[in-house]
Amino acid sequence: MTVHDASAAASAPVAAPRPVIRSHHGDDVEDRYEWFREKEDAAVLAHLEAENAYTQQRTAHLDGLRAEIFDEIKGRTLETDLSVPTRRGDWWYYGRTLEGKQYGIQCRAPLASPDDWTPPDLSPDVDVPGEQILLDGNVEAEGHEFFSLGSFEISTDGTLMLYGVDVAGDERYTVRVRDVVTGEQLPDEIPDTFAGATFSPDGRFIVYTTVDDAWRPDTVWLHELGTPVSSDAKLFHEPDERYWVGAGFTRSDRFLMIEVGSSITSEEWLVDAGDLRAEPRVVWPREEGVEYESSHAVIDGEDVLFVLHNDGALDFELVRVAASDPTGERTVVIPHRAGHRLLGVSTFRDWGVVGYRRDGLPRLGLLDYATGAVDELEFDEPLYSVGSGGNPEWAPPLLRIGYGSFTTPGTVYDYSIASGELLLRKRQPVLGGYDPADYAQARVWATAQDGTQVPISLVWKRSFGEAGSEPRPLHLYGYGSYEHSIEPGFSVPRLSELDRGVIFAVAHVRGGGEMGRQWYEDGKLQRKRNTFTDFVDCARHLVDSGYTTPDRMVAEGGSAGGLLMGAVANLAPELFAGILADVPFVDALTTILDPSLPLTVIEWDEWGDPLHNPDVYAYMKSYSPYENVRTDASYPRILAVTSLNDTRVLYVEPAKWVARLREVGADALLKCEMVAGHGGVSGRYNAWRERAFELAWLLDVLGVAD
Repeated sequence: MTVHDASAAASAPVAAPRPVIRSHHGDDVEDRYEWFREKEDAAVLAHLEAENAYTQQRTAHLDGLRAEIFDEIKGRTLETDLSVPTRRGDWWYYGRTLEGKQYGIQCRAPLASPDDWTPPDLSPDVDVPGEQILLDGNVEAEGHEFFSLGSFEISTDGTLMLYGVDVAGDERYTVRVRDVVTGEQLPDEIPDTFAGATFSPDGRFIVYTTVDDAWRPDTVWLHELGTPVSSDAKLFHEPDERYWVGAGFTRSDRFLMIEVGSSITSEEWLVDAGDLRAEPRVVWPREEGVEYESSHAVIDGEDVLFVLHNDGALDFELVRVAASDPTGERTVVIPHRAGHRLLGVSTFRDWGVVGYRRDGLPRLGLLDYATGAVDELEFDEPLYSVGSGGNPEWAPPLLRIGYGSFTTPGTVYDYSIASGELLLRKRQPVLGGYDPADYAQARVWATAQDGTQVPISLVWKRSFGEAGSEPRPLHLYGYGSYEHSIEPGFSVPRLSELDRGVIFAVAHVRGGGEMGRQWYEDGKLQRKRNTFTDFVDCARHLVDSGYTTPDRMVAEGGSAGGLLMGAVANLAPELFAGILADVPFVDALTTILDPSLPLTVIEWDEWGDPLHNPDVYAYMKSYSPYENVRTDASYPRILAVTSLNDTRVLYVEPAKWVARLREVGADALLKCEMVAGHGGVSGRYNAWRERAFELAWLLDVLGVAD
């Protein structure tokens, strides 16, 4: 494929190489752009600004389309809206959004009575009796280009609020406390915390975590309100650099659960919530390669733990143990079943909820404590996503669940435990006359190089004809790492593609979790190449089956999915007209070789340890995108999007990649947000503009920008 605009490409920013030699396992590699890593270097910042200016120049002809797509997103969104209230204690908690405002507003209103379990049907234009505004994100964000909440919680008695704020995008949060009755700001202020700080059930303490120099959450702390942070007690510290640490209270408020985990091993520790300074006691001592998670329940007056684990059970099994002696006798509740991947268990006073995957889709089932039977909730769409959430109460008669599909907007149900009825509480409004019947979704299967059947999900607008009846513009998305599944979910911005005749597709490649744990195992470590070749095989299937043609297909992936994009650009550049790489992990080998960088040691369980293992080094070097940019390839158009303050995938990776691609004549653009993190810009309007920018570029590549 030829360069889109040769004269413009010739004026692209050119960074002067400053070669350094990286030597490992007898292999010397010259890296011409590693100097981009010096974030404070004025030359680096100037180069990034020049890249932004160049990208703006190259895409200036799309200004009108970007504005049009932004207006479409905005026009389909009910800007002044309210979430479905969630009951906790004596209050209904919910969020508001207001037209013209970037950030949400956290509110609450009192229950009508202790027996009130039906959430009030709120309307934006009707006052809510007794409403209190707890936190207005627009007020808190004043004076800051970036704003993000990493913690937000109300004490059990409803009198205090804690909130953690990041105004840089580096995911370091300052926790503050406010009296929500008087509005008084308490003097307690805890800087540099990780997300997820929480009150103790009695409201006397805050439990929070901090990170080490490599951005790894490694320590759990106990802060007593009204005392200096310097006197906070260290509850738990994990010295092993492979493990993350987190903490939270069980729904029953009986225990503080400290969770320790790597990609392949986990461990949990219990602390009695009534004596938080007590020594934590382990649930199951860690065993390399064994993952588990537990949830507390009370059965016949006894504290028990339901433990989901993979000890000798690839797709996990569920057992019950005594909380007083968790390493003792195990009672199997749900036995292991190959291909039936158990995902999680959530326990309430009288029943439990089990999440699992079967046939490539997520499922939910009600767990009967007495019999161990699981009653699956059924839905009538062939593709959908479902999960439980927003259920803080210990003994509710209803289960709150979220549901959606490629064609059904996000939906909130309450499931009645007594009647088995699904009670519709709200469906995401989509303005402008959206009708789900105008769109269709389906799943097809591609055959991989080794014969494996790989699922592909598709969604399209019916008025353009049946998908596959003739070649159409197609947007192919992929991820394929960390056992993360890409679920069939609704997207308002995606409608701007579908309504222009684009088919949206997801390649559910190995390395994800769509088809069970083995699907993940077959796309990691020394089998990582399956992720990349699966994506290529899915793209070829879509071409061979008449869904699209190479000059009408754009691929997209972000983070580890950005590594996928870089790899397939090298493997099969001829298959795509364009590649959109969001915060892409494209200099993977350099990063995973350096244990001082954020996340590196933790990532060895996912990718392997190239620093100490020459075989892993050689394997990673064979696919890492930056290492394998080809001089003999005609690359498709490429857009890489990153953020200066990203602590997960550093901006330096796409910056180096784009510079290297330019050396071989590729038409590559870099867009770097100068005040943002891994999730991109903050604020909903900013996020819409960012997505409009990407979609306008994508539609231009597909030839449907007019």
